[in-house]
Amino acid sequence: MHPYLPLSFADDLERNARWHRDHPAYVEGDRQISHGELLARAKQLGSALYRAGVRNQDRVGILAMNSIEYGEVIAATQWSGFILATVNFRLTPREMLWIINDGAPRVLIFDARYLDVVDEIRDQLPGVTTFVCIGGAADWAVPYEDFIATGAPEGPPCRAREEDICCLIYTSGTTGKPKGCIWGHRELRQLVQVDAWLVDLQQPDRILIVMPMFHVGGLVLSLSQHVRGGTAYLYQQFDPAQVIAAIEREKLTVLLLAPTMMQMLLETPGIENADLSSVRTTLYSAAPMPSTVLKKAIEVFDGCGFVNLFGQTEICMFCLSPLQHKPNGTEAERRQLMSVGQPYPNLQVKILDDDGSECPVGEAGEIVARSGAMFRGYWNNSVATLETLRDGWVHTGDMGRIDEDGFLYLVDRKKDMIISGGENIYSREVEEAVIQHPAVSECAVIGLPDPRWGENVCAVVTLKKGQTVTEQALIEHTRGLIASYKKPKSIIFVDALPKLVTGKINKVVLRETYAK
Repeated sequence: MHPYLPLSFADDLERNARWHRDHPAYVEGDRQISHGELLARAKQLGSALYRAGVRNQDRVGILAMNSIEYGEVIAATQWSGFILATVNFRLTPREMLWIINDGAPRVLIFDARYLDVVDEIRDQLPGVTTFVCIGGAADWAVPYEDFIATGAPEGPPCRAREEDICCLIYTSGTTGKPKGCIWGHRELRQLVQVDAWLVDLQQPDRILIVMPMFHVGGLVLSLSQHVRGGTAYLYQQFDPAQVIAAIEREKLTVLLLAPTMMQMLLETPGIENADLSSVRTTLYSAAPMPSTVLKKAIEVFDGCGFVNLFGQTEICMFCLSPLQHKPNGTEAERRQLMSVGQPYPNLQVKILDDDGSECPVGEAGEIVARSGAMFRGYWNNSVATLETLRDGWVHTGDMGRIDEDGFLYLVDRKKDMIISGGENIYSREVEEAVIQHPAVSECAVIGLPDPRWGENVCAVVTLKKGQTVTEQALIEHTRGLIASYKKPKSIIFVDALPKLVTGKINKVVLRETYAK
């Protein structure tokens, strides 16, 4: 009988450095780093962090766009047993401040483009003892390369263990406050291994990572490629023409895109004549792809398999595989394209009604799931952890139904979450920003269908008696309170909001009224 091996990501880094030493791990523009070089840089950076006071399970914050340096920081924390605390660069300084202080990193590593932002808030970051700037310098921040040079090549006197926490990936809760999802080495390694298997990633594959690496999608899929010793091609922003050029130039084999990104690609002039033959698999997530977009994508990317991955930062749950993408199949097969697939391996899922009883097949309720590859809870938030993790099951807050073949169909979002361009936006957070305007009495935020973004944010507002405000002024008011992508795209002024007998605003009526 073979013994169980308690491995961490440190073992994966060492394995790649041994067996794929000269194979590229990350490529960014005209720069690249091999798996052998990645381990060497990770160990020296880990040593520098240790000499700066970071110890096992201390946090290291990172505020940066996708880059080789970002990959080095990930690897350094994974090898050394430090906890990576990611920061969403799209947030306002106030929102970043809350997240950084919640994670309480000893060292904050940031890109030079955020020098002014970090300078604005650094006096309010009492836990950060060292600031490290990638690609820039300030009298209060150490240049990244100078910082690495302070480390020893053999690495720090500590190494990651399977039971260690690997990273904090921040998301938003129903109240709008960010929550740090705790992912351990054991659980995250299992997830990336399952994803690598589901997508059939191989060592020669070249995956496009344009999703930000602070996001669970960009982070997990780059690690899934690395678990097979392959290469992640990093891009900082999505530009359709740039992606097409990259496919032709780099012969990319795997793409990770939100449905709206695929739609933009298909609308790019000249795509029909582009050489896309290297792409064998396209992953999309966040929502089912509209059938018209999917059919055109299958036609344009001839011979490419499509995979829909569904989950949330807390747990990945469902997959619609390439063999299940049949837009010209039977009625049942075409209907399944509107689902998010069947459950992941090593996952149990149930649909529960409001009383906590399991719903019959085909009946809608809340999706709850548990797996060996899920988060451990929320950082510094036991109340939210107890609400979400009950008896070992993740209560997702999403509403869905499962058919007799195990396909999940999303019905509604219990938490009123809006998905726009692949980003999750919580209505309560937007409502809190809108209602801070002195003229606003009540506000209900809903998602309205959008052919490009999937949904856009709409605020339905009542004003205080005798008050007036224009739509544009109210939208502008939210700037600085919430990130730009969360701002309402439209404001609808009404005399009164529809309400339930409990006094709660009836968003079902609002969606039915304005979705048309």
